[in-house]
Amino acid sequence: MRAVVLQSNYLPWKGYFDLIQEADVFVYYDEVQYTKNDWRNRNRICSKNGCHWLTIPVGREAVKQKISDVRLPDPRWQAEHRKTLAHTYRPAKHFAQIEPLLADFYESREWRRLGELNYHCTETIARLLGLQTRFRHAKEFDLEGDRVERLVSLLRQLGATEYLSGPSAREYLAGQEHLFAQAGIDLRFKSYGGYPEYPQLSEPFEHGVSVIDLLANVPLADCRRMMTAVPEKS
Repeated sequence: MRAVVLQSNYLPWKGYFDLIQEADVFVYYDEVQYTKNDWRNRNRICSKNGCHWLTIPVGREAVKQKISDVRLPDPRWQAEHRKTLAHTYRPAKHFAQIEPLLADFYESREWRRLGELNYHCTETIARLLGLQTRFRHAKEFDLEGDRVERLVSLLRQLGATEYLSGPSAREYLAGQEHLFAQAGIDLRFKSYGGYPEYPQLSEPFEHGVSVIDLLANVPLADCRRMMTAVPEKS
């Protein structure tokens, strides 16, 4: 059973969903400290005038909290993000595909916690894309030991036989690979190379933007192909 363990992101990029589609189980690893100026509460979108950030305001105490505990003190951002996304992507060919998402994400309820919003958005988009991955939360497991030992322990409790990690974790896990082998878990690293380009609202093409950009510009039937990394030719 292949598992992916990642911190939750706000409207994640296509590579995040590429990991989800390769996993049998995806675990939100939000029982760790929130980091400022990261992907937890912001992402990039691409308008006719280029790419810019879309950021959810959080309280100053967030940097001292676990991601799962971060609160959203001022709900006014919801209407602002709804308006910004609608204005940005209305010219896109497939804007109709994201319009119901905007209503659901920003008008259906008032979000109190960052994690709850991220989980809802991620899983709603995953289902729209036809992904059948199961979602779990790190708080469901006993997390003991140092940071790598906690991860391996979680995977053992989950019953995982394979752990798929993003490429940036190579350095983080360097020297600790034996812990996975001892637990009978195959450690693999995902490559983000070879994603196809698609028509965006501006040039040059930018891969590192929210999956909302893909959904607004590409027919839903083609989205999974466009978010599947293909190994680049040597």
